Amino acid sequence: MSNVEAAPVELVCGSTSAHRPVEVLTPRDVPLGGPRAMSVRRTLPQRDRTMIGAWCFADHYGPDDVSRTGGMDVAPHPHTGLQTASWLFTGEIEHRDSLGVHAVVRPGELNLMTGGAGICHSEVSTADTAVLHGVQLWIALPDRHRDAPRNFQHHAPEPVEVQGAVVRVFLGTLCGETSPVDTFSPLLGAELVLAPRADLTLTVNPAHEHGVLVDQGAPTLNGTRLGRGELGCTATGADALHLTNPSDEPARVVLLGGEPFGEEIVMWWNFVGRTHDEIARFRDEWQSESDRFGRVEGYPGPRLPAPPLPTGRLRPRGNPR
Repeated sequence: MSNVEAAPVELVCGSTSAHRPVEVLTPRDVPLGGPRAMSVRRTLPQRDRTMIGAWCFADHYGPDDVSRTGGMDVAPHPHTGLQTASWLFTGEIEHRDSLGVHAVVRPGELNLMTGGAGICHSEVSTADTAVLHGVQLWIALPDRHRDAPRNFQHHAPEPVEVQGAVVRVFLGTLCGETSPVDTFSPLLGAELVLAPRADLTLTVNPAHEHGVLVDQGAPTLNGTRLGRGELGCTATGADALHLTNPSDEPARVVLLGGEPFGEEIVMWWNFVGRTHDEIARFRDEWQSESDRFGRVEGYPGPRLPAPPLPTGRLRPRGNPR
């Protein structure tokens, strides 16, 4: 997915291991296009926290009535220095990229695209999609891998029942399940559906910081109540997470985790780099249709132009801890 803000902010981002029980981030609404376009709820990055491990961007969208909004139609756009993780609850998205991959993103199936040195792709909800609902996540690549070649991986994890919850592990290891998908830093990604009145304790890696993004319901994380669309974050040092669903209806969350990233990154528009000048060069190369990004074949329309850079270098922002 593209960051389609007209004036995207340049961010210098970094992780932290400050010890707070649960930090709750509330989302902000971001439109994906024109007045009829669907909107997303963005919880990462924020001023208070820009990363969870290497997870540096989180958009949560839907349930979106495609007949009303027109669904998702994001023209070819570039990425550098990251992986994009697409995870759907309902609906389908057609993916095309400059690696030559033409795939359909379906519910319960991970599509992980690597765009280290440069890639471009398009995302369009399919004609059969009535309701679109899911998350789009970005993973920053560590410095030694940030020029990794283009790649695309697909995985459909088997559901596992644990203590009144159904768990699908799409990255990393949880509940005895390990995803075969390759990443460039230690990560965890999983969907959890908690049954009514479920009380679940998850054994996790104490070297990881974690985030729980609520899709539906109002579960608690370590005793802190979370609302729909909120992201509850915990620091390193704990070997377990406690989740409960006090409702008579199911709750669904996406669990993210990873070792503190330990590097500063600069994010602007769809680029992850290390300096303002590098980001400016990426923008210029996209605008000039450089070979860095390649081309998307089969999308019926023009590429997405890059927004203008800020007139001056913005004040860097990271996790102020």
